[in-house]
Amino acid sequence: MKKEVEAIKGKTKGFIHEFKEFISRGNVVDLAVGMIIGSAFTSIVKSLVSDIIMPAIGFLIGGLQFTDYKWVLSPATETEAEVAIMYGSFIQQAVDFLIIAFVIFCMIKMITRFRKKEEEKAEEVAPTPEDIKLLTEIRDLLKK
Repeated sequence: MKKEVEAIKGKTKGFIHEFKEFISRGNVVDLAVGMIIGSAFTSIVKSLVSDIIMPAIGFLIGGLQFTDYKWVLSPATETEAEVAIMYGSFIQQAVDFLIIAFVIFCMIKMITRFRKKEEEKAEEVAPTPEDIKLLTEIRDLLKK
């Protein structure tokens, strides 16, 4: 009986140890941070689209709201609810998607531009090491 209990404890400790190793890997932590930042970024972009861009678009097209468009299959009665295809809601979601995709594209493009500038600065600042200069001179002399 003691051997069985010790075997179970050993398996549990091994499982917990493996789980700790898995969680403490850099990739898992990076993924978790990315998910948190991604969800926060999503809420910011959704707010941008629904609170700033879509009201402006609605104003420009005469106050029309896509979500109001529908195809009524069966009008509402006293006993039954209206049955309708809400194609305006689909159009609204498609427009939201396009705007969100455009904003994300612009953000990624801006981040890429900043990274390129940083890499260019790093290349410009880094002087050529003396041993490389010496090897280059030797190569040039050998060519002559």
